[in-house]
Amino acid sequence: MPADETALWSRCRTGDADAFSVLFERHARTIYNFCFRRVGDWAAAEDLVSIVFMEAWRRRNKELPEGKVLPWLFGIATNVVRNHHRFERRYGAMLRRIPEPGPSPGFELEAATRLDDERRIRPVLVLLSRLPKSEQEVFVLAAWFDLSYEDISLALGVPVGTVRSRLFRARKRLRELDPGLGHEEDVPTNRQEALQR
Repeated sequence: MPADETALWSRCRTGDADAFSVLFERHARTIYNFCFRRVGDWAAAEDLVSIVFMEAWRRRNKELPEGKVLPWLFGIATNVVRNHHRFERRYGAMLRRIPEPGPSPGFELEAATRLDDERRIRPVLVLLSRLPKSEQEVFVLAAWFDLSYEDISLALGVPVGTVRSRLFRARKRLRELDPGLGHEEDVPTNRQEALQR
């Protein structure tokens, strides 16, 4: 697959929208799950995925190491999530005054699943919020998306040694904060998985 991805990315760099569509189909769900696990809201995650891929298309002239499209996308997604959190902090009070739309008729099961996912991710995000942002970002990519140290290094633009130390500190602090914490993977990655639990 790395050689295939490298060829696809080379085509993208020339403006080949079909090649970019293939990469989108291949990685959109993973980036969607990443965004949900960082913001705890499926609807917001959908919006953020769109932003990630629009930004990737805008920056398609970027030369990437062979087979490293996904780590690069994780890097873009990390920045998009940072901007989202910044926006929430600045405009949160105003947004809370706007009434939320009611549920759409005929989508009760999906709405219930979304609410359940959001309920389950909130305490995890609260716990993660007690870590420094740099440790949160490394932990999420390693524990929930199984990225290698090298890929996390590429995604976040930090040395591999920094990735290792941040991940070590994050895991240690999480165990100290909640000794009864279950497995790192105990968070749904998509609505279908949530339905099966």
